[in-house]
Amino acid sequence: MTPHSETAPSVVLYVCADRARGAPGSATQCAQTEGRAFAQERGLAIAEVVTDTYGEPDPVQRSGWRRVRQLAQTGHVTAVLVRWPSAIAPECAHELRHRETAWLHDHGVRVQYTWAPLSSRSGD
Repeated sequence: MTPHSETAPSVVLYVCADRARGAPGSATQCAQTEGRAFAQERGLAIAEVVTDTYGEPDPVQRSGWRRVRQLAQTGHVTAVLVRWPSAIAPECAHELRHRETAWLHDHGVRVQYTWAPLSSRSGD
């Protein structure tokens, strides 16, 4: 969290990187480090870090993503930080990713990608 978290926009950092449960692997650690740096550079306060194991294509079938939706629906966050689009849903299920980013947008929450080549994009 930033020292000015009372005034900084509150966001959720969503990480879906490791393929196995257990201790966070290097992919999860990298995504979390990158997400925290992204938030700090932009004056955002991370309200919660939510993780899922990579593999399930439909985001709403993952407990972590359901938590992201809950935070969005209750108005606790203004954005979801995610490393890249395939963390939401793999390319083979891109329609699910579009469904979820549209759902978030309908709730006033935007998606921001933290990976440098995508960081200027917001949502799909």
